[in-house]
This record gives sequence, C-alpha cells and structure tokens, in this order.
Amino acid sequence: MSALNHKALKHPLAGLRVVEIAQQTQGELTGKLLADLGADVVKVEPEEGAASRRVGPFVNGVASAETSLNFRYYNTNKKSVVINIDQPDGMKALHVLLSDTDILISSYQPAELKKLGLDFTALLEAFPRLIIVSVTPFGLTGPWADYKSSDLVALAAGGPLHQSGYDDHSIPPIRPGGGQGFHTGTSFAHTGTMLALIDRQKTGRGQLIDAAMHDALSVTIELPFLYWAYNKAPVLRQTCRHAQPTFTQPTLFLCGDGRYVYYITIAAEQKMWEAQLEWLKKHDLAADLTDPKFQDPQYRAENFHHIQNIMECFFLLQNADDAFREGQEFKLVIGSLYAPEDMLKDPHFKARNFFVEVEEKDGSRATYPGAPYRFSAFESVPRTRAPSLGEHTEATLSAFKDS
Repeated sequence: MSALNHKALKHPLAGLRVVEIAQQTQGELTGKLLADLGADVVKVEPEEGAASRRVGPFVNGVASAETSLNFRYYNTNKKSVVINIDQPDGMKALHVLLSDTDILISSYQPAELKKLGLDFTALLEAFPRLIIVSVTPFGLTGPWADYKSSDLVALAAGGPLHQSGYDDHSIPPIRPGGGQGFHTGTSFAHTGTMLALIDRQKTGRGQLIDAAMHDALSVTIELPFLYWAYNKAPVLRQTCRHAQPTFTQPTLFLCGDGRYVYYITIAAEQKMWEAQLEWLKKHDLAADLTDPKFQDPQYRAENFHHIQNIMECFFLLQNADDAFREGQEFKLVIGSLYAPEDMLKDPHFKARNFFVEVEEKDGSRATYPGAPYRFSAFESVPRTRAPSLGEHTEATLSAFKDS
C-alpha cells in the first residue's frame, strides 16, 4: 500500500491510490473530490463505458461516450481503465489493482455485488489496509437496500423535498436543482473517507464505510424534523426561504433591471434598522419611516407590512448589482441572484481565479469550476479533463503489476 507523508507532498492527497467502480453520480463525485485533491483515481469501466457517459446534456447535442457534459464534470483528474468485472478475468484484474490501492469506491447495491461475486468482507481480509467506500441509495442493509432510486426519489424519501417549493401550495413540491440529493450523500461519504484515513494512520487497518444517500438526506432537513418532534407542527414550504410552521416575510425583491435580490427586511434589531433607514434616506426614499414612532421595535413589528411595501418600492428603483454593493456597504445582508452566465462574469470569482480552463481531447478549451479551497501548505492541483473510455487501461494495469 502507498504511504502518505504530507510534509513531502505537493498536493494534499498525492500518493493516495483510489479505484472507483461507480456507475452513479454520488460514487463518481466521491472519486472526483479525491482526484481533485491530488489522489491517483482509476475509474474502472465496462467495455460500453460507465452509465454516466450516457447522461446528457451532450457537446453540440451529439450523444456519445465521449460527449457527455455530465461525465466530463464528475470525472476530472481521473484515469479510465476498461475491465469487465462481471467476467472472471476482469475480477482478477480488479484484484491486481486492489493489491496496491488505498481506497475502493463502489456504488453497487447488495444484489449487484452478489451477482458480481464481490464480497467486501473478503476484500478486507485479503487487503487489510484497504478502505472501502460504499455509496448507495439506501445502504447495504435494510429492506430497501436494493430499491432503485434517483436524485428526485432520494430527496422525496429522505425528507428535503417536502420543504422545497413556493408559497403557493397549489404547486407541488419542487426538486432543488443540481443533483443535491446525490451531492449530500457524497459529502457524508467523503467525510467518512477522510476519517477512515486518519484512523488507518493510527491502526494500520482499513474498514468499510457504508454511506446511504437516504440516511444522509434524513439528517439534513434542518428545522422541520425538530418542529414535528417537539411540537407536532408541520412546516410550510416558502419561496426562497426556510420552511416554517407559519409563513415568514418574503425575501426576494424584484429590481428595476428585471433581476432579483435576496434581502431580509429589518424591523427588530435596532442597529440594523438604523443602517437600513440610512440607506433609504440616501436615496430620499425613507418616506414616513423617519417618524420617531418607528424607533419603537414594537411599533415596527405592528407595521411591518408597511415597511416591507416601502422596501419593495425602493428595490424597484435600483438595479440588482448596485443594490447588492450598496447594501453591503451599509453592513446589511443582501445578495443578487445569479444566473449561471452571471457567475462567469463575477468579479470576485475572477479575482480568486476560481474558474479554470481545461484542454479537452480535441484541443478545445472549456471552462470548469475550480477548487473551493486554498491551502497554504500545498500547491493547487491542476485540473485535467475527464478521460476517454479506456484511455489508461494498458499503462495503468502494467504500472500496478509492477508496483
């Protein structure tokens, strides 16, 4: 097994060897998080390629194993090795890889593992230092262990979907975008992986991490569970704000340029109220809020809707970016709502060099989100493109045999 000596490494996880047998987003993202920190991640794929290669959207709308944007994002900095692990020779090749591997990432459910003849207990006996990270919809045990799932199913069965939507409850719950169910399960799997690595430094032994997306989502539903557990009070979905047993004030304000800002109208806290009032006065839009009666928090609470109406009119006379910057200057919590294309132009992202250019196989360059962290003790890990199917098969298998 490879040994980690951070004091001698350029990147946080350099020297760490990972094998990924994952067909689903949560497993692939777990591998990506390790690869983007410098780990050597080998993605094992069947001859037809991982199922994620068939998930759109596709480059120029042309579907192929090499054009999935979904696959390209979740598999940066990895190697692709074609091994049919459902065949005896393929399983032997997998064991060759595992003989000098630190972490195995799997997204196979119990019935699939049984069909493949892949026994995690036997693997841990054969490779005592191996850390096995199983990332599945419902875990490796329990009556739902082999149930099929998706990001939407996971969000629904885990609880978050119940609190996601709009003030208008004639509209059904709305799935949060961006694969949040998959990503939540991945976050817990990644945390477990880091803890297992720390434990292995002390004990010298690996272990099995059984990360279930269903479990992860059930503990990330914030207040709704507590409201029900303590008060038997169901929460109400609310537009762009936390679900609560009663409706709270709207926090989205339309601006004069057709864009929105997120802003919580201040009525209670005196210092923040004064800052909000000074902001309104700067634009001669404080109206009657300068009346001494509004210095009384109780009076402000009783007339909150009046204050809210003034703020709505105020924002309609601003553009979103100016309102964001000015509000921040007054130490108020405010943000403008970004569309994806807005993020690419954001000056703060540019100043931190967050977005990076990655050269694709055809020589073109594509813009990717970069690392959300900076290390003072390590160099940043260069972002490399997702691999072509089987691109590293021969070289990788030879290297592992010789190591």
